[in-house]
Amino acid sequence: MGVRYDGPMVRNPLTPEEHERGERLGQLLRDARGARSMVSVAAEAGVSAETLRKIETGRAPTPALFTVAALASVLGLSLDEIVLRCELVPV
Repeated sequence: MGVRYDGPMVRNPLTPEEHERGERLGQLLRDARGARSMVSVAAEAGVSAETLRKIETGRAPTPALFTVAALASVLGLSLDEIVLRCELVPV
């Protein structure tokens, strides 16, 4: 028997700590990108410039792991560094 779909999935609202973590991730990526254009970094990582813009501005505070990994690779960041710099801290 298949899975029944009864409408859109509802996502729990993000906590203030999760929003803060998203802002730290965005700042980290902006700093690592430096003078490189958003369009060129996004293209090299295989994501849209709009996705990168949303992450950098904190409007996408919980991007997919594969997106973060691709951006980290292009920007010369390790995932360990990202985790350490963006871990949840009480706000």
